[in-house]
Amino acid sequence: MKAVNNDSFDNSWFNPGRGRFIQLIWYIVNAVVFNSYLFPFSYLKKIILNLFGARIGIGVVIKPKVSIKYPWKLSVGDYSWIGENVWIDNLASVSIGATCCLSQGAMLLTGNHNYKKTTFDLMIGEIILENGVWIGSQSTVCPKVTCKSHSILSVGSVATSNLEPYSVYQGNPAVFIKLRVIE
Repeated sequence: MKAVNNDSFDNSWFNPGRGRFIQLIWYIVNAVVFNSYLFPFSYLKKIILNLFGARIGIGVVIKPKVSIKYPWKLSVGDYSWIGENVWIDNLASVSIGATCCLSQGAMLLTGNHNYKKTTFDLMIGEIILENGVWIGSQSTVCPKVTCKSHSILSVGSVATSNLEPYSVYQGNPAVFIKLRVIE
């Protein structure tokens, strides 16, 4: 394997959407309103996200210190919860269903780099969390992963492939540990 040559890195093909001015305004709003403790009110955050093109359902809770890369690539279903210190690094689309929970410090990462190429090419892929998904504290969901209905990714785990419905996953990479019975 050859060493990465950072001088040859080129992601000029990537278009985050919106213009540079809107991106700049969003970075400032994200830093001041979302990724801080200054505005703890979910209602205000939902209005701002909608103004920037996100689709946010009713009853959504957004805790302090949340970071969202591009709100125009985000949809969140009704009554979902985005916990403190969550990072949504959505270079590609992120869809969060209804009644989902992203616990403290969870990361949704839609981008990665191709370590097999010396050019370290950017690779992106959407993330889909279907209804009722729970992403545990300090867990990571990687690009091109779908967490199916009511799946659970336990604390500190890394989802590198799809999670099946009504199942619990744990570890790095996350593996199936048991079916969860809903009563």
